[in-house]
Amino acid sequence: MASIAENILQVRGRIAAACRAFDRLPTSVTLLAVSKTCPGVSVREAFAAGERDFGENYVQEALAKIDELADLRGQVRWHLIGPLQSNKAREVATHFDWVHAIDRMKLAQRLSDLRPPELPPLQVCLQVNISGEPSKSGVAPEAALALAHEVAALPRLKLRGLMAIPEPADDPAAQRAPHRALRKLFEAMNAQGLGLDTLSIGMSADLEAAIAEGATCVRIGTAIFGARPAKSVPTS
Repeated sequence: MASIAENILQVRGRIAAACRAFDRLPTSVTLLAVSKTCPGVSVREAFAAGERDFGENYVQEALAKIDELADLRGQVRWHLIGPLQSNKAREVATHFDWVHAIDRMKLAQRLSDLRPPELPPLQVCLQVNISGEPSKSGVAPEAALALAHEVAALPRLKLRGLMAIPEPADDPAAQRAPHRALRKLFEAMNAQGLGLDTLSIGMSADLEAAIAEGATCVRIGTAIFGARPAKSVPTS
């Protein structure tokens, strides 16, 4: 079985190949290593292999990991990529660098209010339900522009871009379609003066399609850390 370091090299090779294929610079795409359900030792191994951005879904699990890896705190960026309940907002505003799943103004306002003044603004993305799935979190595409303007005005948040988790598809053309829709929304927002720079799309199975459509951040878990254990995990 390949090591985490070997897996990271392979993923970075996929990113570089996709960037060459679609006339992009590899440096334009950030690899976000999705470390949810992985032990701290695995994060430390990925760090030793050069990773600096780590994505977590579950707040309590992430807080324990952040504490365990406190010696790395100034060198890594912690991203919350899963749904966030309002009662966890204080911990997230205090301990995370990025939140990718803003989908309502009430949550954004709470994060802004609770972000400690000695820390830089919390970097955030709006999660858009680009495939319109009833089971998925995210703001509807037609409501995203209004929410973006509201979030961008909050003093302790910095709106960076959009995130989506499209409906899975096997065909490359089908994979590209929702990514393209999100990119067009992103471009429309920038035409309104929002100055966004982050498209958080693409995972282990579809990172090439995401890069083809302009992804600047791909969230890769399984291809780096292996299959996740089949066990129940807290949802917040």
